[in-house]
Amino acid sequence: MKPITVDGGKGTVELDAGGVLHLVWKPGTVLEADDVHAAMAKVNELADGAEYPLLIDIANTQTVTRQARSIFSVKCAASRIALLGSNPVARVIANFAMARRTLPCPTRFFTSRNEAMDWLLQATLP
Repeated sequence: MKPITVDGGKGTVELDAGGVLHLVWKPGTVLEADDVHAAMAKVNELADGAEYPLLIDIANTQTVTRQARSIFSVKCAASRIALLGSNPVARVIANFAMARRTLPCPTRFFTSRNEAMDWLLQATLP
């Protein structure tokens, strides 16, 4: 499936052939609450009532506002979420933020795309 641009143009969402949703934010993006709301709406639209594992690539975002981070605690069509960042410092920040919220599904931070995909797909294996 071809990536669909999120309203506001800061990212794209697609559902791959393996049944994983990919949300990729453009490099240098400052994520605001409206951006995350728009992305979650596209995720829900693509899922069409089903749940899928979701990879969120935040590796090249500039920053995520506090209001935007709070949106990640809202239930969407994700059965589990892997946040893909670019370095260990981002991991510490993400883990701190995740620990302070009740998340709607299992969520982990990764710096390796392969490890993130392995974790997302392990729950879908028989």
